[in-house]
Order: sequence, then C-alpha cells, then structure tokens
Amino acid sequence: MIVDRAKASLHDELRWVRRSVLGKVEGLSEYDARRPLTRTGTNVLGLVKHLTLSEARYLGDVVGRPYPEDIPSFDDPHFANRDSLWVTERESRADVLDRYRRACAHADATIEELPLDAPGVVPWWPRPGVTLFDVMVHVLTETNRHAGHADILREQLDEAAGTDPTTSSDADWAAHRAQIDAAARAAAGLA
Repeated sequence: MIVDRAKASLHDELRWVRRSVLGKVEGLSEYDARRPLTRTGTNVLGLVKHLTLSEARYLGDVVGRPYPEDIPSFDDPHFANRDSLWVTERESRADVLDRYRRACAHADATIEELPLDAPGVVPWWPRPGVTLFDVMVHVLTETNRHAGHADILREQLDEAAGTDPTTSSDADWAAHRAQIDAAARAAAGLA
C-alpha cells in the first residue's frame, strides 16, 4: 500500500510543478519568453524545451517505453545540453509548449503503466541500473530545479512572484526587500 501511495504522491507533485512551469510562460511577450536573462542564456521557454527532453528520455526510453517523437540523445556526441535550453526562431512557442505537454502525457502513461520497481538503464549515470522510482525522483527534482529558475526569470521580467503574484502589493514587496537588505548590510558591517 505504501508503494502505491508513494507513486501517487510523486506523480501528483510532478503534475503540480509542471503546471507551475507552464504558468511561467503565460502572459509573456514572444521576446520575453525567449530572451536570455543570464550570462549562460537561460530563458523561460528554453527551460520548457529542456524539460521536454527530460520527461521524454527519462520517463520513456530509460524505462523501456521509447518516446514516439524524434528527440536528441544525451549520449550522442553531437548533442550539447545547452542546445536544449533555448528556442530557435523557427520553433514556435505553441510547438514548444505542445511538445512538452505530449512528453508529459507519455511520461504519465509510463508512470501509470509501470510499477515503481520497473527496471531501467541510464548509461551516462555512475550507477546505470535504475528503477522507475529513481527516474521519477530525478525528473521531479529536475523539474523543481528549473521551476525555481523560471520563478526567478519571471520575477526579473515583470516582477510576477511565486504561483500567485497578486498575494502581496508592491509596497509589501518593497518593505520586505528593504528588511532583507538591512539585515544583509548589518551582517556585513555596512549598516
């Protein structure tokens, strides 16, 4: 019984964070969705594109349920992980989002079909023998990590914070930021 509960809980958390990631793209202009916001070029839509590959590869090929669409292989010598983190001008936003949704649907079917102890192989990991449980934890961790990136990027773009940006006023956030800055200055001896 605990195994079923663990699987359901992991799956629910993964569905929740996927919605959060998709929500970070909503309302952004085409430029803002794609533009590089860090030294390495990280951008909101690129994170979605990257997560598509994670869903399709780990919750597909790795556990013996190949994703039906063409995706780059992590072990291909011509593949560079950074190439999955940005969107070319020939890729539409709708296509990137639809592809992510399809990869998630395929991953959901994998999770529903296989038991948590279903075996898999991740050749590029130090211990390549894995189970569905291992890759579910990995994809949930990866998605949460990039959801955090998307949160920060979105806040940088239009100050939308968290999953519900209407919960605090601009004055509340300014006061909160000032309090944090004062604590940082005091800790550094700058106050």
